[in-house]
Amino acid sequence: MSMLSNIELLLRVPLFSSMTPEQADVVAKAVTKQRFKRAEVIVEQGRKSNALFIVLSGRARVLTTDSRGREVILATLQVGDYIGEMSLIDNEPHSATVQADVPTDCLVLGRAEFDHCLDGNTAMARAVMSGLVKRLRRADQKIESLALMDVYGRVAHVLLDSATHDADGQMVIRDKISRQDVAKMVGASREMVSRVMKDLEERGYIKGQENGSTHIQSVLGSLT
Repeated sequence: MSMLSNIELLLRVPLFSSMTPEQADVVAKAVTKQRFKRAEVIVEQGRKSNALFIVLSGRARVLTTDSRGREVILATLQVGDYIGEMSLIDNEPHSATVQADVPTDCLVLGRAEFDHCLDGNTAMARAVMSGLVKRLRRADQKIESLALMDVYGRVAHVLLDSATHDADGQMVIRDKISRQDVAKMVGASREMVSRVMKDLEERGYIKGQENGSTHIQSVLGSLT
């Protein structure tokens, strides 16, 4: 990958979009590109990677595992999201594992270069802080959901959060979402989630499509 390509890729990422040409040139010389296979671990809970990973393409899931091996999916990362900044800031091991959900390309920036970027760029430091605040707010919402909502409400919340609007304004989950994944997101058994999803389909709240996508009716929000 040429140097120009590196700079172009960096400036497309919101975190780096405020860099000056000189700063972008310094980072472009240090950044590398890495591809992760489906289900491959990008960072591992309890370990340090000493690098920042920026998602260029694909999708990854953030998950944590307890001592009995049970997994909980905390978030899904899309293009432009980044991984590992918390560990770089406090020099502690990663608090969760991030695993590629599909083949995923990342830009990788080492600790020294990350520190240099923050020291010389107030806008980037603010962007990192904003990202951390956004992540904290999502964590608060997840805690509130687990504490105050029943399974119907938690499933509805996950489905609505996963949906986007198509050209007709219809809410749709474009990628197939498995019952097992939803169960890991809401803290319920797969069997319970399957019953809830079937009931939501029968009541017209959601409708699965042949291509694997799911159409969502706005009235689903009344369950949250």
